[in-house]
This record gives sequence, structure tokens and C-alpha cells, in this order.
Amino acid sequence: MSVIPSIDTGVCEQQTKRFNEEVAQLQGVHVLTISADLPFAQKRWCAAAGVENLTMLSDHRDFSFAESFGVGMKELRLLARSVFVLDCNGVITYKEYVKEGTEHPDYEKALHAVKQTVDA
Repeated sequence: MSVIPSIDTGVCEQQTKRFNEEVAQLQGVHVLTISADLPFAQKRWCAAAGVENLTMLSDHRDFSFAESFGVGMKELRLLARSVFVLDCNGVITYKEYVKEGTEHPDYEKALHAVKQTVDA
């Protein structure tokens, strides 16, 4: 799960494109990109960017993902940048909470965790 504040920002766009490209090369892996953006904005962005290898999900309506995973920035009604890798049983095998929203996650560590989880 790739969690982003807003798809219409530079780092979020780059993060989403990077995971879209990486997942195309991996068997048995599915990426969910989650933000508080409205679904129509996510769909518009994906169509314009040619992003097809991941699923966009919106936490706009009830902010339940934000609360469950501890990534909500309530005052801004945005999600904090983070990455979660889950195995096929839904167990979290890797998590990263990016300290500063303008920074990228550690792609290499996240992808390594994905590959270890798939190979396990």
C-alpha cells in the first residue's frame, strides 16, 4: 500500500508512477495507492498519466483508513506519506512512515520487502 497526501502534488505523483512501473515487473504483487483525494480526481489523474498497474482508493468519505493505520493529518484532512507491505494473509511485513511529506519513501527498502514477501 502506497499512501500519499494528494495525487496532484509532485512527490505523490512520482511515488505513484514509480510503484506503477515497479509492480509491472513483479508477479503476484498488487499495489493499492490510497489518498484522501476524491475518486474522480484519482481516476482523472490515472487516465492522464497512463497509470494502469495499480488500484487507487479514496479515504475521503470517512477517513477510516487514516484512523486505522495512524496516517491521518486531521487538520489538513490528508493522509501522511507512508508505505505498507502486506503478505497474502494481510499481515504487515514492512511499514514506513515518511517523516516529512515532501520527502520520498525508501523505494529500495519497500521493494526489497515486497520481493521477500513474494518469495516467502
